[in-house]
Amino acid sequence: MEELSNLLQGFSVALTLPNLGYMLIGITLGVLIGVLPGLGGANGVAILLPLTFSMNPTSAIIMLSCIYWGALFGGAITSILFNIPGEPWSVATTFDGYPMAQKGRAAQALTTAFTSSFVGALFAVILITFLAPLLARFALNFGPAEMFAVQFLTFCSFVGMSKEPPLKTMAAMLLGFALATVGMDTVTGQLRMTYGATALLKGFDFLIAVIGLFGIGEILLTMEEGLAFKGQSAKINPKVVWQTWAQLFRYWKTFLRSTAVGCWMGITPGGATPASFMSYGMARRFSKNPEQFGKGEIEGVIAPETAAHAAGTSALLPMLTLGIPGSPTAAVLLGGLMIWGLQPGPMLFVEHKEFVWGLIASMYLGNIVGLIVVLTTVPWWAAILRIPFAVIAPVIIVVCAIGAYTVHSAMFDVVMMLVFGVFGYLFKKLKYPLAPLVLALVLGDMAETNFRQSMLSSQGSLSIFWSGPLVSVIMALALVLLLWPLVPMLRKRLSGDRQAIRP
Repeated sequence: MEELSNLLQGFSVALTLPNLGYMLIGITLGVLIGVLPGLGGANGVAILLPLTFSMNPTSAIIMLSCIYWGALFGGAITSILFNIPGEPWSVATTFDGYPMAQKGRAAQALTTAFTSSFVGALFAVILITFLAPLLARFALNFGPAEMFAVQFLTFCSFVGMSKEPPLKTMAAMLLGFALATVGMDTVTGQLRMTYGATALLKGFDFLIAVIGLFGIGEILLTMEEGLAFKGQSAKINPKVVWQTWAQLFRYWKTFLRSTAVGCWMGITPGGATPASFMSYGMARRFSKNPEQFGKGEIEGVIAPETAAHAAGTSALLPMLTLGIPGSPTAAVLLGGLMIWGLQPGPMLFVEHKEFVWGLIASMYLGNIVGLIVVLTTVPWWAAILRIPFAVIAPVIIVVCAIGAYTVHSAMFDVVMMLVFGVFGYLFKKLKYPLAPLVLALVLGDMAETNFRQSMLSSQGSLSIFWSGPLVSVIMALALVLLLWPLVPMLRKRLSGDRQAIRP
């Protein structure tokens, strides 16, 4: 009952006229970002974050989170109409969404995708509503050792659960740690790797790095690929919407299964992209007509879209309660909260209760507004894709530069944005993941501080991380995830030895 009372108070905050306006603006910008293949949820939030500095934190986070919801919705439009995934997690949607559009069922495919996205996000927000306060109260008992163990678990989970090669994931993460150490040491006051540059006394600004890595890096890669947009046109009328909704009730098992997969992958953090592929594979396996998948099967649209939205939304749960982002976009939002002077974690629910519950209430409202916006404006977004990318790309680069300059009003930041943009481009060309780098850049200082505080309290003994049942379990789980990639290698080695022994 306490959670419901707090949620009602949050709705009173979110339902104010200015916040509703920011919500609509955020959804619209988010759909635009999701439609343009050169951008994405994390990119859009990073680029537009400086524009929210003059707003109060509650309104700012509502607008930024709605940009994220809109980007999740928008990615399905390009996947279904143009066979171009607007987001990485929309790749699985193209498998059956585009064939449906080619058969003249584009409106049905889009309605299915938008509704599935709505359902997945709704279940994830309900999970956040009732689980976040419990997790936050539990985390109030955490000391520096427990907090470092949780952060170590997050780093190890990216190594153990990522589809990328473990060595590439660790290399990206180590680079992020190195970048996070630049500047003044918060414990001793010594300068580290500044090389006499006064602009680096505070280290690399997280926001500048993210704008460059995601925004500029993605644009450079997209320009090199030379995208040309050719696809189907679509218009959704109310009759198609009602007919599709009536048909979707038959797939309630797929909705529940995909939501469970998405929520788990969002919290762990596996991410929306693996969740969409995993859910698609499970839907195909449990389907009565698996041979129809890839030819325009409606269940092949339901599964990935539901899982992707559930994962993308539930990734905010560990970010709010523990200060651990479950996705690149959650990492960007975490950086935004810290810029506004808000420390994500269990104390956020105690010291800034109005902010937290206003944000959770806005998730419900933003999801509803997003569904209405995309159902009524599909033709406009499809028309935008017919603008040559040679026109769109320079506009995006200028917006990135303005966003970087407004952080500290310094041209040095614009230069660093371009440097990070080149790094982002090289990472994508060499197929190195950016998410571990961003995670280490955001949490590096925090993890280092907690580690050093633990070492001071234990007089330099690592046994503090095994001094209690809670911290021991977390550290043990982290080590299991860190070593998990070795299991397939050992299994392959053992099977090879058995075959060699056989006569």
